[in-house]
This record gives sequence, structure tokens and C-alpha cells, in this order.
Amino acid sequence: MIRTQAFGATGHQSSALIFGAFAVNRCDQATADRLLETLLAHGVNHIDTAAAYGDSELRIGPWMARHRDDFFLATKTGERSYEGARRQIDASLTRLAVDCLDLVQLHNLVNPDEWEKAMGAGGALQAACEARTAGKVRFIGVTGHGLTVARMHMRSLAEFPFDSVLLPWNYVLYRNEVYRQDFMQLWETCRQRCVAVQTIKGVTRRPWGTKPPHRNTWYEPFERQADIDRAVHWLLGQPDLFVNTAGDPDLLPRLLDAGERYVRPPDEQAMTAGLQEGEMANIFHS
Repeated sequence: MIRTQAFGATGHQSSALIFGAFAVNRCDQATADRLLETLLAHGVNHIDTAAAYGDSELRIGPWMARHRDDFFLATKTGERSYEGARRQIDASLTRLAVDCLDLVQLHNLVNPDEWEKAMGAGGALQAACEARTAGKVRFIGVTGHGLTVARMHMRSLAEFPFDSVLLPWNYVLYRNEVYRQDFMQLWETCRQRCVAVQTIKGVTRRPWGTKPPHRNTWYEPFERQADIDRAVHWLLGQPDLFVNTAGDPDLLPRLLDAGERYVRPPDEQAMTAGLQEGEMANIFHS
């Protein structure tokens, strides 16, 4: 079974691998049911979805009647205004068929202008806080993409005591000195404040480029088990980090298998060799 660890100060022991529910955004219900059964078989007890993930919330909803107590349930709102976020949080509750969300996250809050709107009076954060007061939400987090996200999360944490952050982290980003320094500063701040740190893009190989995408991911992922093992084990070797699984349903069993077999992280030599052999490249430009 995949290990569990404290999800920040929430009191929940979440599986170190979190189900990235973008993987069911285009599935029929039967396929989604099979994937969710796979989660239970491997001990995954944390689901991360979003209002913007197509039909993902609708595919998860039917499961909640029987399995609500089995999962820490997180979703996201990409709205920046109070009214927009309030409506979207309520819609997510309906789509997920629950009375309370464990975590609602301000989705991809990186653009400075959008940050000002969401964090200010009449913004999305106000709606999330009201939902928490009303018992519709237990915790509040923030997510983001791109090379400036760690700095923006630091800004967010300086403004509000978020319970979790989510951002990209993989070996290519580790080799980017500026991003690494920003990530490490954020990570240390989160450790001091007991804020959960979720990582995404862990099995990224490189951009698709001119190759037609054949996976439900906006980057080309690793597909060989050995490559997935190396990427996942590198992440799991870093204390208290969570690994959100990739958005392609066919890759889920390989990621869960890697997580279940984790013993120790690969060394620097193995990671450097994987970087070169896999022709890994950064998918972010700014």
C-alpha cells in the first residue's frame, strides 16, 4: 500500500500519491468507477479535482454516496470574483454530491492582476472563507503553474494562512537554479507553518512539440515503468511532499505501482542519466 503522511495541519493522513482527477475528465462512468476502485486497492485516500476539469466532478459524484469517508476530497475554483467563486463552489458541491468539501483551492493563482482581484475585497478568497464558515468547506488552498508560481505562493501565504499549496516539481525544474531556490524557500516556509505541499508534473518528459499528443496531458509524459519509477521515487524521497498523479488514466496504474514499491530515492547519477537518456526538457517558458 502507498504510505500516508500528515496533510499539513488538517489532521488528515493523506496518501503520498494523490489522485489527480483530471484523469476522469473525459471518461464514461464505468471507466471512472474502475479507476476509483484502483485507488482503493492501492490505499490512495485523497482526490484532487477542479470545476474546470470537464466531467471530472460528475464522474466522482456517484462514488461519494458510498465512499465519502474513504477520501479527502479537494476541488478548485478558477473564478476570481466573490460571486463567481461562490456559485462555482456551490456547483461543485452539487456535482460531487456532497454537503462539505475537505479542501477548496484557488486555481492557478499566478497572474498578479488576477491575484489582486481574487485576494481582495469582493474576491474569490472571500467566497472560500464564507463557505468555510458555513460548513461547506473545511480547508482552503492555492494552486499554480509556471516558473513564477513559487514566488506567487509566497505572496499568497504572506496574505492569508492557506492550508495547502500545489505547484510543479520535477528533476528538470530542480536543475533550474532560480526555480529551485524559489521552491526551496516556499517549501521551508510551508514546513515552518505546517502547510501541505502538493507537486504536479512529476512524470513530465518534455513538451509535445510537433508530435501529436496521444495522452490526456498537455506535456509528453514518461511511459516506461523504469522512467516513471525514477521520477516518482525521486519525489517521494523528499520529506512531506505529495505527488499528484498525471492526467492520463492509462498511466495511473504505473504511477501507483511506482508509489507502492518505493524504498529509497535514486541518486544524483541515476537522475542525471535519466535526464539525458529521456531527453527531458522544461515545459514552462515563463
